[in-house]
Amino acid sequence: MAKAKKIKKDQLELITDQQKKLNELLRGLGILDVQQMNIHSQIKELNDEIENTKLELEKEYGKVNINLEDGSYTAIKEKDGE
Repeated sequence: MAKAKKIKKDQLELITDQQKKLNELLRGLGILDVQQMNIHSQIKELNDEIENTKLELEKEYGKVNINLEDGSYTAIKEKDGE
């Protein structure tokens, strides 16, 4: 039976090290993708909460612009036909 041909030990170490680094980077990219999906989901939930808050405030105060620094508000003048 013929003896298996092999590459040099340092060459094998080099390519296995490169493959390990690639796998780590790909795994990190996958983790970032999951984190990104979670953040998108959180943004959607927060936007839904904001819309609900706007509706509640509009029921209580009407259509207004609110100053986020001091809480004061001014009525929004509706244009004709609205």
